[in-house]
Amino acid sequence: MLLAKPLYAVEPRILTLEGAVDIALKQNRDLLRAREYANYVQGRYVEERAAALPHFSIDASATVARDDSTRLLAPTDRQYSRVMDLSVSQALFTWGKIGAAIRAAEVGLKTADDQLRLYRQAAQRDVSVAFYDVLLAKELGRLAQQNLEQKKRLQDEAHKRFSAGVATDYDVLAADVAVENARPEVIRTENAVRTARDRLRFLLALDSEDIDVTGKLEAPPMKAETYETAFAAAEQHRPELADIRHRVGIYGELVTIAAAENKPRLDLKAGAGLHYLDTYGRDENGAAWNLGVYLSFPFFDGLKTSGKVQQARSDLRTKEIEAAKLRDSIALETRNALNGVREASEIVSALSGTVRQAERLLQMAEKGYEYGVKIRLEVDDAQLNLLQAQSNLARAQRDYLSSLVNLQWTMGILGE
Repeated sequence: MLLAKPLYAVEPRILTLEGAVDIALKQNRDLLRAREYANYVQGRYVEERAAALPHFSIDASATVARDDSTRLLAPTDRQYSRVMDLSVSQALFTWGKIGAAIRAAEVGLKTADDQLRLYRQAAQRDVSVAFYDVLLAKELGRLAQQNLEQKKRLQDEAHKRFSAGVATDYDVLAADVAVENARPEVIRTENAVRTARDRLRFLLALDSEDIDVTGKLEAPPMKAETYETAFAAAEQHRPELADIRHRVGIYGELVTIAAAENKPRLDLKAGAGLHYLDTYGRDENGAAWNLGVYLSFPFFDGLKTSGKVQQARSDLRTKEIEAAKLRDSIALETRNALNGVREASEIVSALSGTVRQAERLLQMAEKGYEYGVKIRLEVDDAQLNLLQAQSNLARAQRDYLSSLVNLQWTMGILGE
């Protein structure tokens, strides 16, 4: 059964690079997860801060008890009581434990900001590269289609020349084969365009919405950055470095918290309420209150605190080593990013001249073939050289644009 065709086709959503980045900053899944992490850290800060604030509670009870041994004392052996108390407790001194926990939670809020910046920049980098991949796939598709159309034009010309008696069966067959050989590349590039669009749509979290892009694989020359300048910017702006520095601070506070486990602690506790008691046939009710300062000093816990302190200090040292390793890794990334920009820029400059030469060579070959001074093989070679030069230039331009994005990401200034 034939399915009815829709009255109209849904046009794809056309995106510029800026529009794609804006969508990613609102809908990218990793960014949404980073924002939820910020909510989690905010809740953790509230939890830790609660230890420094007074705790209030209301306790109420109603009980009945029976004791047969009291029958000689009273006509009834049952006792009734009702109690309602408001109690409060406040930590007065904890040997720095509460303060360290609050400071660690405050630093945790900063790590949430670092994580958000990290995923923002990563989303911009990934979306930008995916956008350039779509442009490259479309450009290669255009070149493949252009090559096929050129082969068809030469095929028509070969058939006309054969009909006029100035071409052989070989020329016609060669033209037919060239057309058929050009078709698979058109199919491959069409699929590459669909794949690149799907990748971009995935990063933008647009689900099943059809999208396309507009733009050119061109970039103005960029001022060459020195390694010292680029690495200084990376040290200052990379969110990973800021995050691990903050985490080192958190682990430092954890050492203080662990060391306070076997130290003296003072707490203020108070309560007030109404009590009712009915026992031995007599009942009374009235107000009740209590107030006290309590000292606890677990001066020996079997060296448990010493073990915790040792672990906390080891965790701190491990995190400091990780920070040093991350700094070295970013230094290497900076060198590689600069080398990538330099390499891509030089390749673009070299291939730009090659394309112009290949275009002129093809014009000369086609004109010579038209006048009978060039053979078919020379025209095919010129066409192949031009197609390769144009394809290589498109890839080089994509690599250059991507390398610029990668350098900005490496320096921590992408989108800043």
